[in-house]
This record gives sequence, C-alpha cells and structure tokens, in this order.
Amino acid sequence: MTAFYILAAVLAVAVTGYLCVALLKPEWFE
Repeated sequence: MTAFYILAAVLAVAVTGYLCVALLKPEWFE
C-alpha cells in the first residue's frame, strides 16, 4: 500500500502543478 500512496501523492502534485501552470500561464498551452 505504501507504493500506492507514493504514486497517488506524485500524481496529486503533478496535477496540482499542471493546474497552477494552466491557470497562470494559459498561453503556454495555445
């Protein structure tokens, strides 16, 4: 289960980072 939690944490950080960049720098995705 530890590996599952680590994977979930990594995914949560990645999604959060992606959303922050998408909101702050939308021109990067055009």
